[in-house]
Amino acid sequence: MATCPRGCTPAVRLCQKLNRLKTLDDDMMATSLKRCLSTLDLTLLGVGGMVGSGLYVLTGTVAKDMVGPAVIISFIFAGFASLLAAFCYAEFGARIPKVGSAYMFTYVSVGEVWAFLIGWNVILENMIGGAAVARAWSGYLDSIFNHAIQNFTETHIMQWNVPFLAHYPDLLAAGILIVASFFISFGVKVSSYLNHIFSVISMAVIIFILVFGFMLAEPANWSAKEGGFAPFGLSGILAGSATCFYAFVGFDVIASSSEEAKNPQKAVPIATAISLGLAAAAYILVSTVLTLMVPWHSLDPNSALADAFFRRGYSWAGVIVAIGSICAMNTVLLCNLFSLPRIVYAMADDGLFFSFFARVNPVTKVPVNAILVFGILMSTMALIFDLEALVQFLSIGTLLAYTFVASSVIVLRFQPDKTSSKGTASTSPNPNAETSPAPTESQTIREDSGELKQYESFSDKLQLVERQASSEKRGVGQLKAYWEPYLGKLLGDCEPGEVVAFCVLTLIVSSVSLCVVLEFGTKQLQLPIWSFSMLLGIFILAYVLSLTLIWLHEPQTSSKTFQVPLVPLTPAASILINVFLMMKLSYLTWIRFTVWIAVGLIVYFGYGIWHSKEGKRELQPKDMAARYVVLPSGSLVETVQPVQPEGQMDTSAHDFNSPTASTAEENAGKR
Repeated sequence: MATCPRGCTPAVRLCQKLNRLKTLDDDMMATSLKRCLSTLDLTLLGVGGMVGSGLYVLTGTVAKDMVGPAVIISFIFAGFASLLAAFCYAEFGARIPKVGSAYMFTYVSVGEVWAFLIGWNVILENMIGGAAVARAWSGYLDSIFNHAIQNFTETHIMQWNVPFLAHYPDLLAAGILIVASFFISFGVKVSSYLNHIFSVISMAVIIFILVFGFMLAEPANWSAKEGGFAPFGLSGILAGSATCFYAFVGFDVIASSSEEAKNPQKAVPIATAISLGLAAAAYILVSTVLTLMVPWHSLDPNSALADAFFRRGYSWAGVIVAIGSICAMNTVLLCNLFSLPRIVYAMADDGLFFSFFARVNPVTKVPVNAILVFGILMSTMALIFDLEALVQFLSIGTLLAYTFVASSVIVLRFQPDKTSSKGTASTSPNPNAETSPAPTESQTIREDSGELKQYESFSDKLQLVERQASSEKRGVGQLKAYWEPYLGKLLGDCEPGEVVAFCVLTLIVSSVSLCVVLEFGTKQLQLPIWSFSMLLGIFILAYVLSLTLIWLHEPQTSSKTFQVPLVPLTPAASILINVFLMMKLSYLTWIRFTVWIAVGLIVYFGYGIWHSKEGKRELQPKDMAARYVVLPSGSLVETVQPVQPEGQMDTSAHDFNSPTASTAEENAGKR
């Protein structure tokens, strides 16, 4: 990011601080954590994060109250929408194998303050999610024993009637979180082994449900006599898809674990695809079995699967299902407690959060401080809070993270590679090269390798300018050659990737506007038909035009890691779906979101912005390199710039005939 000139206002300098990008290490595999996770480990982590309480509770709730047997189609739609987001996470997890997930991906492509806010929301999402699953685990276990635990607690310990608090302290939920945090602090392999055990039991129970359930299936339960296959119509299917989408939340634990994977470039995309496929198959097949075993309108939303077997006269099968549900909830707990401390660690390691959480245990190679502190906070929430009013808050943080990750994929795909850019921008000479009194043109400009050297004569410098102009004309992020005669005058002067970044912003704004009109236009806003249609047309046109302009630019094509297919179409569709689902949330969720963002900004401006490692790196002395550019007037100027990653370059141009420029030229000749 360019540094302000002398007359720059403080507001612009602040804006540059807020949007500075994270500089990645040359060795992406270097880490203070332990790389020991295989593809199987990551796959089971992803399955454990997705196939949890939703399989045993959500399927029955959506089938009975929203969709009917057509919940199968809802899960297919939701699985496809999740696949779009999973593609984006897989690319980043393979390309940037660092902890932090959405936070890290946003930091390297969008900017610091946006990355902090994403990480801040993901922290709360994981805390509430873990506490909610712990309470569901406790309630499910308590129901097996006929609520004996709840009755004992209310009678012999305490109970209260306070808004937003539980009627009694859930000691069992708090206890399971403390125990899980204790085990996770022993290291990533211990966490992985525990997840393996619970995942295998859970999948064995799912196979049992499918085999035994299909044996008890009655196709008459889908007949018109029972209401038909889709009693709520298309609107019910779409509404159910929005709810079912959250069943697949959890695959991001794979990207969060990429810094501890042995071979993240291959393991992260493979594990993401397999785990999402297994989770989608489990949800679709279990929904099919459930609605064929008993009529959809008679399902018990709280324990649909276990109740279905009980009603068919197989109470022993209901016990097996209850055991499977508890094991599935254990895997979700482990995934929440596994990913949350690593996001906190990533933010603390970058200086944006308290450095206490950046300490890694030298023996177990895990951020023990973050694990224990946030495990205790999570258990406290599970102990006293009634989380039913807060559960919906989970959605907004997840969807916001998905949106920023999809946007980051487009931005980075059309940005010039920083490593190669740095190599071509720098004109430092080769110390091992032999000196010759009169270098020839072939020695000065190497067409095949694209390698640049320091030049002594004025004519060679002019050839260097021509060489750079011809080589960068069709670079990544620039307008494609075919379209330059038509749009070159309008877009040709923009920096590589600048038009794409603006189009991504337009894409997000048009998606938000389009979804607002669709969701609130005819009801809350009470727009007339002509106004409603006109606004839809304008925002759809803006969305399509932004996509088209992005497509007209050169993307990065050579990559050794997984890349999202059909960019920018795939991430743009993910952005639109995520924004649409966010508009489905209640206004209370948006109020809570605003309050939490305000608290996060206080933390960032009170601590993060002052301790940011990127901010400290900007204050360090930088190596300087010279570069020669021809201005439109025909004069040649020398640009003095620090050799550092693109996007953070400090450039100051000097006239070629000025004393400063002459001195720089003489020094370059001496080198």
